Amino acid sequence: MLVSVSRSPSLAAVLPGLFFCAAVAIIAQLVERLQLMMFGAHWIESLVPAILIGIAVRSSIRLPQTFTPGIHFAAKTLLEIAVVLLGASLSTAAIRQAGLPLVGGIAVLVALSLAGSFLLGRLLGLSTGLATLVACGNSICGNSAIAAAAPVIGAKPEDIAASIAFTALLGVGAVLALPLLHLVLGLSTVQYGVFAGLTAYAVPQVLAATASAGAVSTQVGTLVKLIRVMMLGPVILVLGAVHRRPPGGSAVNLRHLLPWFILGFAAMAALRSFDAIPAPLLAGMSALSAAFTVTAMAALGLSVDVRSITRAGGRVLAAAALSLLALAALGFCLMGLLDIG
Repeated sequence: MLVSVSRSPSLAAVLPGLFFCAAVAIIAQLVERLQLMMFGAHWIESLVPAILIGIAVRSSIRLPQTFTPGIHFAAKTLLEIAVVLLGASLSTAAIRQAGLPLVGGIAVLVALSLAGSFLLGRLLGLSTGLATLVACGNSICGNSAIAAAAPVIGAKPEDIAASIAFTALLGVGAVLALPLLHLVLGLSTVQYGVFAGLTAYAVPQVLAATASAGAVSTQVGTLVKLIRVMMLGPVILVLGAVHRRPPGGSAVNLRHLLPWFILGFAAMAALRSFDAIPAPLLAGMSALSAAFTVTAMAALGLSVDVRSITRAGGRVLAAAALSLLALAALGFCLMGLLDIG
């Protein structure tokens, strides 16, 4: 029996496509900065333009074959490195400040939201991978959770692009709707902060949604959101176990159960929790993780056939919208159970 050996491409083979992905990522970041200059805030993170620009380029021109190794490297390896660096941004300090009841409640909410969102996606006809990505994006931290979960479950590029595109669209809608809900429902500043932290996808979105409600609401919302983000680690570990389990119940190789980047993510989070990472390095690691993630998203866009997204669009949007409504309902239930006033 012949065994084919997969060799990693050389640096020279990777560089053309990698530089092209980086160029798309830079344009996406300029789009984000343009929003800051014009409106004082960015409603759409650079991850979304990176994917959309990549898809537009892929759909309009034929890319040279020399770009392929670099695009594949950015979409996989660079994304895995970004996930490892993301672990350095997580710390248990937020848990100690919030108290166990709220932390436990958020953990249960995330678990219920993941299960409910996944089932909704499957009922609407989404593939297992796409339903998982939508569930992770809605339940934890939007684009970052999708980007972290994608390599663990071996998601297809078109599924990643579709889930990020439509989850981001709803995220912007949620930011615009949350201040209106604050007024209509008559929530206190603390209640509104908790609710915004439980429903908004990203920390910048929480800041944007709570800015009009005052500093207390912003601080509470950010704390709740950070606790939600910290659920990413356990969820990624569980996904790794589920998707790496071999059929037939045979023994599981630890290397297959926990890929290197999941172990790296956990190690970074542990080091951060013990203050073992020098403070000057944290900002640089966070910036590098963000840059690698945007570049990886550009690569994913450059890997996607736009027709695949079009076919799945309506179902993805419906699944994400229903999941967001379910998350909002769970958030109200949690506030009631914890008697947050």
